[in-house]
Amino acid sequence: MKKFVGSFTGRAEEYAKYRPGYPEQIVTLLEHKIEFDQSKDIADVGCGTGRLSRVFLNNGNLVFGVEPNEEMRTMSEKLLNKFINFISVEGTAEVTMLATSSVDVVTVGQAFHWFDLKKTKKEFKRVLRKDGYVVIVWNERKNGSQVMKAVNKILLSLDQEHEEAEKNLVDKNLLNTFYGVEKVNTSTFPNFQMLDLAGLKGRIRSISYVPSEGEENKRVMNEIKDVFEKFNNGGMVKIEYDTKVFWGKLK
Repeated sequence: MKKFVGSFTGRAEEYAKYRPGYPEQIVTLLEHKIEFDQSKDIADVGCGTGRLSRVFLNNGNLVFGVEPNEEMRTMSEKLLNKFINFISVEGTAEVTMLATSSVDVVTVGQAFHWFDLKKTKKEFKRVLRKDGYVVIVWNERKNGSQVMKAVNKILLSLDQEHEEAEKNLVDKNLLNTFYGVEKVNTSTFPNFQMLDLAGLKGRIRSISYVPSEGEENKRVMNEIKDVFEKFNNGGMVKIEYDTKVFWGKLK
């Protein structure tokens, strides 16, 4: 993960403003599936600006937000400063800086593809208490509507390596290998954003492989503007996701 730490430098503000959140139903799901409650301590690894952390902070859980990027970590501290149950930690998935057997659940939101999985699994096992769980959450862009097809086509014209890494997260074989099981537990929730033109541009600029300046940036922003003008309804477009939740113990 360390070599990718700078990928979101300069993007923290737009990431915080324009990335989708996560459904509160995740808590209810975990209550039913792993006997989750507000007494469980959480390490939210690669917490970014704290979007997933907020779901559990609202539930009353103690959350260690582990984030290596200084700008993203500072933004999470700013946005979550009202929560006394949030503890910001400078660390990576491979070296979290947390104590051994210190948490009941490790969560990962939208960051799993950045990790060295062999080292990460060893570290997660170290910090988890007995019978602890790992919960991975991912907002996957849908491709059903005209606007989603158009947006995804623009993004696919960019850095294929990162786009493929995102897709590979939901590769069941990869997840099964990480958890060490034949079939990882999974559930899906619908999720969406309603964005104006500034919001849609900000959402696109928050993606690590979208150029932040130069001719490619101008091309992408012009194409995004064209998509918005073609498909907006009342000055807004609907960006749709499947929020995928994976959970289990590490074998």
